[in-house]
Amino acid sequence: MRTATISRKTSETSIDVSVNLDGTGAYAISTGIGFFDHMLEQLSRHSLIDLDVKTVGDLHIDQHHTVEDTGLAIGAAVAQALGDKKGIRRYADALSPMDETLTRVAIDISGRPFCVFKTEFSQKRLGEMDTEMFEHWFQSFAQAAGITLHVETLYGSNNHHIAESAFKGLARALREAVEIDPRKADTIPSTKGVL
Repeated sequence: MRTATISRKTSETSIDVSVNLDGTGAYAISTGIGFFDHMLEQLSRHSLIDLDVKTVGDLHIDQHHTVEDTGLAIGAAVAQALGDKKGIRRYADALSPMDETLTRVAIDISGRPFCVFKTEFSQKRLGEMDTEMFEHWFQSFAQAAGITLHVETLYGSNNHHIAESAFKGLARALREAVEIDPRKADTIPSTKGVL
């Protein structure tokens, strides 16, 4: 089983994350930010990655540390669970429609962290979550997971749909990219021999 558990404790946040890359999409999420919990639940359900997240952060200040550190912890857990990445498909992409919104997500589990996030919001908050924090979460996750990640909303007007299509697109791409390719199960998917 490709699993990992990460504990990240700072003066700003206390986070415990567990992942199972070969799961069923089971989740238990608690970050103190309801809309953020909803997005992480979508990530787990549609990637089939089991995800347990317990975050206690300094929300009396703002959401920045809570969202950023949760992204770093989940990313680190995914990277640890991937191990040497032997046999993974590595590349994947997904088009994620949600009513009037369409988001494209492409991923390379490359060991080279990079995030391009081309998604805009017309309101400052969704529920109690600051919309500017979505980009920061995707960047933090990509950095800690060691992946190249491109997220682009092609069109859309409903802010809830825009956010959700981005997380669901990541979920679907991540599901495919972490899968073991039965034709190359014993091989690192790189001409360099290492990722």
